Amino acid sequence: MNSKKTLKGIFIGIVSGILLGLTLKLLQGLTGIKVYILLLNVDFIPYLGAVQWQELMEFIFHLIVSCLIGMVFVIIVHRFKLAGISVWITSFALSLPAFLLYFPLSSLAIKDVPAPHDPTAILLWLTGHLVYGASIPLLFLAIENHKGKTN
Repeated sequence: MNSKKTLKGIFIGIVSGILLGLTLKLLQGLTGIKVYILLLNVDFIPYLGAVQWQELMEFIFHLIVSCLIGMVFVIIVHRFKLAGISVWITSFALSLPAFLLYFPLSSLAIKDVPAPHDPTAILLWLTGHLVYGASIPLLFLAIENHKGKTN
């Protein structure tokens, strides 16, 4: 993966990760259901959980994961020369495991987070991850279109 593709994946990961975080923070603020806390929670991870991290650092952990997803997305799209609906399917396929993490994250958390079987929390988590999954190809296509106009 060359540096331009790496930077593209990192950019997509940062922006889409921020959108996910803002969406879940907004939904938590509106409902009181702690889906944003769940997104940032690392208290069950050995060594990381032993530290009382500030929200900013927990958000940076979240963005690191999102950057990895962004880079994997860019690699797949370029390697297989995907276009159209395939770009969207790839994004949602990469976002699905993140959505499914709701269940183990809510079960393993030590902090007060939504229960694994809370349907409203699951719907809020899904909403945030749909925003995330949609933002990845939108950002990718915006970058590609901008690149085409500047070449």
